[in-house]
Amino acid sequence: QKIIDGRWVTANAVMGLYPANTVNDDDIALYTDASRSQVAMTWRGLRQQTEKHMIDGVMRPSRCLADFVAPVGVAPDHVGLFAVTAGIGADKRAEAFEAAHDDYSAIMLKSLADRLAEALAECLHKKVRTDLWGYAAGEALTSEELIAEKYQGIRPAPGYPACPDHSAKQAMFDVLQCQDIGMGLTESLAMTPAASVSGFYIAHPEAQYFNVGKVGDDQVQDLAQRSGVEVKDLQRLLAPNL
Repeated sequence: QKIIDGRWVTANAVMGLYPANTVNDDDIALYTDASRSQVAMTWRGLRQQTEKHMIDGVMRPSRCLADFVAPVGVAPDHVGLFAVTAGIGADKRAEAFEAAHDDYSAIMLKSLADRLAEALAECLHKKVRTDLWGYAAGEALTSEELIAEKYQGIRPAPGYPACPDHSAKQAMFDVLQCQDIGMGLTESLAMTPAASVSGFYIAHPEAQYFNVGKVGDDQVQDLAQRSGVEVKDLQRLLAPNL
């Protein structure tokens, strides 16, 4: 209530919906317009490589997020980008609490700002599904169903199990012009303000989250070549997956 009454934090959000197609099996090209002649950014994907076992006579696929976007030349598709923050002003207020030796209030403020950012991400995703993109215009879910992610589509975020490469945020922030809403990236690719969320929107009815898990040196070498980066730099970014 003090946050509301004192207007201690500001929340901002930006999203974009782009024509998109899978290219080279594992990458997703996001185009600047419907002509699909100019690429706004290419989202490089990683594919599961750990050994799979058959379940009820069916072999589970080795997933990549690109599997949920139509291949180039097959059908036109789209992918969304978003970035939200509820932390503008939070750090300054938290520093004031800390200077007054009120660590409890500083921690609570940061925690609530984080929760508000997650809530804003959920709210924006619903607006995208039902209005801005509108692929689920008739959606009518309860709060419990929303929490259980019963809606169609996913919003994978760089750095999470299905998309462990944090560097995707660099192109994403450039395309969305995140600086205009007060968001940025540190040298280690952490978002600022800290109470921020960003990621992609994929609408495929069968889209699901998964863990890429451990990947081999062959895929790291291939991704480095596709991305035009040094292998050692990619190995540093993907250390938990090697």
